[in-house]
Amino acid sequence: MFNLSSIELSHFLISMAILLALAHLLGYLAERLAIPRVIGEVSAGLVLGPTLLGYFYPGAFTWLFSGFPEQERMFGLMYQIGLILLMFCSGLKFHTKFKMGDGKIVSVLVLASTILPFALGWLVTYLIDLKQFLGPANNDFALKIVIAIAIAVTSIPVISKIFIDLGIMHSRFAKLIVAIAGIHDILLWVALGIATSVAGHSGPVTAGSVFSSIGITIVFFIMTIISLRFLFNKLTIRNGNFLFRASHIGYFLFIVFVISALAGYLNVETMFGALLVGIGAKLTIPNTLFKRLEQSIFHISFSWFIPLYFAVVGLKLDLAKHFEPLFFLQFLLFATLAQTIIVFFACKLIRQDALTSFNFAMAMNARGGPGIVLSTVAFSAGIINQEFFGVLVMLALVTSWFAGSWLRFVLNRGWRIMPGDEDLVPDKINNHNDIIDLKRQIQIDKAKETNA
Repeated sequence: MFNLSSIELSHFLISMAILLALAHLLGYLAERLAIPRVIGEVSAGLVLGPTLLGYFYPGAFTWLFSGFPEQERMFGLMYQIGLILLMFCSGLKFHTKFKMGDGKIVSVLVLASTILPFALGWLVTYLIDLKQFLGPANNDFALKIVIAIAIAVTSIPVISKIFIDLGIMHSRFAKLIVAIAGIHDILLWVALGIATSVAGHSGPVTAGSVFSSIGITIVFFIMTIISLRFLFNKLTIRNGNFLFRASHIGYFLFIVFVISALAGYLNVETMFGALLVGIGAKLTIPNTLFKRLEQSIFHISFSWFIPLYFAVVGLKLDLAKHFEPLFFLQFLLFATLAQTIIVFFACKLIRQDALTSFNFAMAMNARGGPGIVLSTVAFSAGIINQEFFGVLVMLALVTSWFAGSWLRFVLNRGWRIMPGDEDLVPDKINNHNDIIDLKRQIQIDKAKETNA
C-alpha cells in the first residue's frame, strides 16, 4: 500500500524532471522573445507529447510517459494539483480597489465584456454542428455554455504578466483591466460550474436538473465566501489555532484542499473551491500575512506545479491527429472580432477615444490561463472532445500573444495608453543576466565569511 518500486519511482522522477525542465526552458525562451510564458510551457508538452515525439518516435513517448501502469495517473494527480494551485493563485490576484471615478468604466466593461460575448457565443452554437465536438457526457447544453464562455473569457494571470513585463502594472489602464477581468471571470466561472454540474448529472437533461445545478453552484459560491470571511476574520490569527501556528502556509493549503474537495462532492468542479479560497484570503486577511502567503505560494506553485500543469496540457493535445486548422481559424476570427467590437464600442459609449477603446479591446481578448483552464475542465468533465479541446487551448495561446504584441507596439510608438496615463513612465525591467547578480552576491558572502 502506498508503495512504488525503486524502478517505478526513478522512472516517474526522470520523466517529470525532463518535462518540467523543458517547460521552464521554453517558457524562459518565450519570455525572451516577448511571448507569454504560458505558450512556452504548453509547447513543452507539445514537443514531448503525441503531437511531435509521439508522432515521430511513438516508442520513446510510450516509454517516457507510460512506462508502468500507474505513471499516467501520477501525472494526472500532479496536473490536478497544478490546476488547484493555479486557481488559488488567480484568486489571490483578485482586485476590487479602484478610484471612484473609474467605477463607471469598470461596471460598463464588466457587463459588456461578459453578457454580450457570452450571448453571441451561445447564438453561434445554433450555426455549427455541435455533435462533432461533443464529449463523452453527450450534453449539448453544457457544450453551449463552454462555447459561450470561450468567447467571453479573459486571463488575469497572463494579462498581469504582460503588464509587469511592459513595466506598466502601476498604470491606471492596468489596474482597471485587472479589476474588470477579475469580476468578469468570476461570473464566467459560475457559468462553467453550472456546465460541469449539468454534465455530471445522471439521466437526461431537464429544466429541473438545470435549475438544480444552477442553484447548487450559486449557493456554494455564496456560502463559501461568507464562511471564508468568517474563518479568516475570526478564527485564523488566534492563539488556539494550532494548525495556523504550526505552519501558516500549511493552514491555508489545508483550507484550499478541503474546500476543493467539498466542491467536488457537490458536483461543482474542485478548482472553484481553490479559486474562492484565494478570493476570500485576498478580501479578508491582513496585508502583512497576505504578502507572506502570496510570496510563499507563488514560489512553489510557479516553480513546480503550475508549469507542470501547462506542460501536461500540451501532453494531452494531439494536434497531429485531432486538430482542424480551418475551423480553428474561423473560431479564432469570430472570438477575437466579437470581443474586440463589443469592448471597443462599449468604451466609445462611455466617451473613451478610439485608441483607448482599442487598447481595452485587445487586453480583454487575452484568454491565456483561464482559457486553458476552461478547456481542461470541460475536457475532463466529458463536455468536449479532443478536437475542440485543441481548438480552445490554441485559442487561449494565440489571443494572449495578440494582446501582448499590441500593447508592446503601442508603448514602443510612444502612444498614450489611456487618459490619465499621459505621463506614464514604464518601470525599468531587469533584463540582464541574473547569473551575474548571483555570482556577485556569492563573492560578497564569501568576503564576509573570510573577514569574520
